[in-house]
Amino acid sequence: QVQLVESGGGSVQAGGSLRLSCAASGISFATWSCMGWFRQVPGKEREGVATVYIGVGDTFYHRSVKGRFTISQDNAKNTVYLQMNSLKPEDTGMYYCGRAPYCGTANWNLPSHYDDWGQGTQVTVSS
Repeated sequence: QVQLVESGGGSVQAGGSLRLSCAASGISFATWSCMGWFRQVPGKEREGVATVYIGVGDTFYHRSVKGRFTISQDNAKNTVYLQMNSLKPEDTGMYYCGRAPYCGTANWNLPSHYDDWGQGTQVTVSS
């Protein structure tokens, strides 16, 4: 059974930084998986922020976070990180970690493509 546990959320002022972590159990990063970060605000659909295709090395980013956010992995710890710099108020939301068996340009940002989800961690950016 796959379990994903997010941490690292919090409240920061605009321009600040946060690093989110997603610890995975029940899977091994030695096998190919896509690990993605999504965010959601009340009344809106969950949207893809960044995804890494472990084993292939591809990364995907939402256009609004390119140059500010970086997704990375630690295979020894089965953990995926999202380094968020130059945060903006519009980055506010609940951030979820998701896992898919594969991904590409056509589906990396589709929540329906992911099989497993964590419980989320809240990020609040004030102006």
